[in-house]
Amino acid sequence: MSPGVSPGVSPRVSPIAQQRYWPLALLAPLAVTAVNLVPALTSVAPARRLLLPGLAGMSDSDAVALTYDDGPDPASTPAFLDLLDRHDTRATFFLLGAHVTDNAALVREMADRGHELAIHGWDHQCLALKRPGRIRGELARAAEAVEAATGRSPGYYRPPYGVLTAEGAYAARSAGLQTVLWSTWGRDWSRRATPDSVVRKVERVLAPGGTVLLHDTDRTSATGSWRTTLAASEVLLTSWRARGIRAIPLRDHGIGVGRRTPEPIVWTTQDN
Repeated sequence: MSPGVSPGVSPRVSPIAQQRYWPLALLAPLAVTAVNLVPALTSVAPARRLLLPGLAGMSDSDAVALTYDDGPDPASTPAFLDLLDRHDTRATFFLLGAHVTDNAALVREMADRGHELAIHGWDHQCLALKRPGRIRGELARAAEAVEAATGRSPGYYRPPYGVLTAEGAYAARSAGLQTVLWSTWGRDWSRRATPDSVVRKVERVLAPGGTVLLHDTDRTSATGSWRTTLAASEVLLTSWRARGIRAIPLRDHGIGVGRRTPEPIVWTTQDN
C-alpha cells in the first residue's frame, strides 16, 4: 500500500500521471489480442506470405522447396522416395517423432537417399491444445530420435496445422530448430482431393522462392489420400522440369538469409 493511503481508499492518480500512462492502458489490450491472434495468423497462408514471408518459407531462391509432412510411413513413404529418385529430386520430410524409432531403418534410408529430415512434432496434436510446458520436451525428443536414426541433427520445424504458439516458437528455438511453414499447398489431405485439384491448388500461388506442402502418408489425412498426392507429385515434377523450375529441399532454399525485394516472376505457369 502506498504511504498516506488509508485502508479501503483507492489512491488518487494525478492528471499528469493519467496523461503519462493512458497510452499503455490502450496498448495493453491490443498487445494481449495480438498475442492471441498469432496462432490464427500463422495458419492463414495469404496473411503469412504477406506479413511473415520467412515463416512462410519464402526466399530469394529461383527454385521451390518441396516438402512432405506426417511421415515416416512404411506403407507409403517408399513410393515417394522412388518417385523423387526417378525425377532426380530431393525434398524435405517433416517427421512425427513418435513414428521415427519404430521406423528407424526407413528414416535412415530417407537420409541416405539424400533427403532432408525435419521435425513436425512428436505427435500431430495442435500446439494450441497442448498442456503448457510439454512442447519443448517433445521437440527435443523428436530431434534426438531423428539424430539417433541418421546421425544428423534436423534443422527445421513445422507445427501441425501451421498453428504456431508463442510457446511453440520458443521451444523450437531452444531445440535449435528454425520454424518454416509453407507458401502454397495442395490440400491433398482432403477426402475430396484429386490429383488434378492438388496440382491446381499448388500452382495457383506458386512463385519463385516458395515452399510447397504435401503429405507422404494418410496417417492424419483421408484414407488413401497419399495415392492422390503421389500422382499429383508426378504431374508437378514433370511439369516443373519442362518449365525449368527446380524443386529442392529447404536446406538449399536460402531460408534465414537476408531477403531482398523479389525479382519479377518469369515462370510460365499453368492455367488454373
